[in-house]
Amino acid sequence: MVTSPLLIKALQRYWRFTRGLTMGAQGMVLDAQQRVLLVRHGYRPGWHMPGGGVEKGEAIAETLARELQEEVGVELTGKPELLGIYTHFDTFPSDHIALFIVRQWRQTHVPPPNREIAEQRFFAADELPEGTTPGTLRRIAEVLGNAPRNEKW
Repeated sequence: MVTSPLLIKALQRYWRFTRGLTMGAQGMVLDAQQRVLLVRHGYRPGWHMPGGGVEKGEAIAETLARELQEEVGVELTGKPELLGIYTHFDTFPSDHIALFIVRQWRQTHVPPPNREIAEQRFFAADELPEGTTPGTLRRIAEVLGNAPRNEKW
């Protein structure tokens, strides 16, 4: 059974408001120069780390691998490091994000821009683009700038 992307997005929004807990996985993909891979979505503003929601019956590590492949063409070649689980309550009630640091990977292809991912690029921590979201800025500062950890996304 094939479901339309529009229906999937509508269901995901419904689930975020009706379920007791939602969980997402994001990856801080770092290259050899310690630059971070960010994406700009076609459906919401700002620059974010790639990732997405955990589907029913899916382990969070599987979510990370699937989302990285779908969104940015990145294949994991080693085990990512779980940095932490963050609350994201300001955007969605009872939402949590598991953030992984991804140092061992290869980009098998660069997906063309589409409705979900309009753009992807690597950025140095001191040259992040305007519009990088506050949560993304905090995570990058924690990992690359030795800022103190904060459980709020």
